[in-house]
Amino acid sequence: MRLVVERVSQARVTVGGEVVGQIDRGLLVYVGVEKNDGEREVDFLADKIVNLRIFPDADGKMNLNLTEANGDVLSISQFTLASHIKKGRRPDFNNAELPDRAKSLYRRFNERLAELVKVEKGIFGAMMEVYSVNDGPVIFIIEKKFS
Repeated sequence: MRLVVERVSQARVTVGGEVVGQIDRGLLVYVGVEKNDGEREVDFLADKIVNLRIFPDADGKMNLNLTEANGDVLSISQFTLASHIKKGRRPDFNNAELPDRAKSLYRRFNERLAELVKVEKGIFGAMMEVYSVNDGPVIFIIEKKFS
């Protein structure tokens, strides 16, 4: 599983011109589900991003996690994160999980996050437009594979 985690002061996602998810301070998380991912990766990464100490404390040092910073999550499914671009110019998506299984794991990821913080979401498989104001800029790439 691969995540791109962006600390934002605001973010929103639209589908067909309508806002379907929106947050103020928090994390914009792009979620790429790869073949052989499972609940173990999902649970680990949900816990990981909620507890990352990437928000500034009173001294401006990255020392607070998402809950301490009173932040929310905007979660966006993003199969292109499972791509490989080793040769040529066309991305290879063979490592992306099949849509039904990816959707199930993405749903579990959001449910796990929602146990800990407020979560807004895009629409799985939809053509989305994502708008964000990066706070920093601060962006992390997080990957986890247990198998």
